Amino acid sequence: MKKAEVKFENITKKFNETTAVDNVSCKFEAGTLTTLLGPSGCGKTTSLRIIAGLERATSGKILVDDEDVTLLPATDRDVSMVFQSYALFPHMSVIENVSYGLKMVNVNKEEYIQKSLETLKLVNLEGYENRMPSELSGGQQQRVAVARAIVLEPKVLLFDEPLSNLDAKLRRQVREDIREIQQKLGVTTIYVTHDQEEALAISDKVIVMNNAVIAQEGSPKDLYNFPKNKFVANFIGDANVVKAEILNKQSNSYELKIAEMKIKVQSDKNFEKTVSVALRPEKILIYKDKKENSIYATVNNASFVGSSYQYILNSDAGKLFVVSGETNDIFKVGEEVFLSINEEEVKILND
Repeated sequence: MKKAEVKFENITKKFNETTAVDNVSCKFEAGTLTTLLGPSGCGKTTSLRIIAGLERATSGKILVDDEDVTLLPATDRDVSMVFQSYALFPHMSVIENVSYGLKMVNVNKEEYIQKSLETLKLVNLEGYENRMPSELSGGQQQRVAVARAIVLEPKVLLFDEPLSNLDAKLRRQVREDIREIQQKLGVTTIYVTHDQEEALAISDKVIVMNNAVIAQEGSPKDLYNFPKNKFVANFIGDANVVKAEILNKQSNSYELKIAEMKIKVQSDKNFEKTVSVALRPEKILIYKDKKENSIYATVNNASFVGSSYQYILNSDAGKLFVVSGETNDIFKVGEEVFLSINEEEVKILND
């Protein structure tokens, strides 16, 4: 299958007075799966529709393999899209649905049947070719929609919230299928979701959007471990965003005070007296006995959630959410505890 790099160059899309995408520039590397992630109304689906040719950018350029496709109609872009609603033809069998696009471009019958059967095998639907969509589960219908998109061997494969109609267990299974198919084919894939776990699980790169612009982009690990601002820290996983006082500044690090705890944190940015820092709940260690250089807290709430205990603690740093893998020796509501944090796990936020 062909691999193509997709580029946004200063793309803006306005609907009357509303700016849905605001001067966005980014790159979707050839052969990778990139997720556009963000809350409703952030511009991710509009961006996807601009790539598909279903919306026209108000200004800026879209390049596919260095070819300017900004003004090309959707049918001439060599791009396939899988919709949230599957959009299967209910009166056609599975193989008729999958081969529909090939028929439209005048591929001969023997070839399109052969290609469609091979594609159904790829999405684990061998033997389902004569069934009707109404005879399939939601997950199977979604796989038919994927097969219909990839049988055309597009340069770019687009997914618009493809799992939102499935239950949680099925969602996990189908997202793994999608990732496996993408890696087998090596097709450039752009995937839209508002589900951060989904984005982290399947992506080579995640572009987080907020209010029509890119808040941050990077690998799932980078975004989780090194959020640049409060929005990304809170949107990707849970984060405790707390204030820290600057005690001392050296060339590329700060000595900070969070409640009664002092730590050194790396940053090459310029800050004055206080900063906001992100503390991940699972990175905060919780003890019964006083530790040197720790934060004193009391347990406000304790919940057992199977593989871990979740605590809400009151401290001088504010209310803290802490997740502990220790499910036998637990802390009770009202108990006094002490918290410590590995300095390397603390991130200063730019805002």
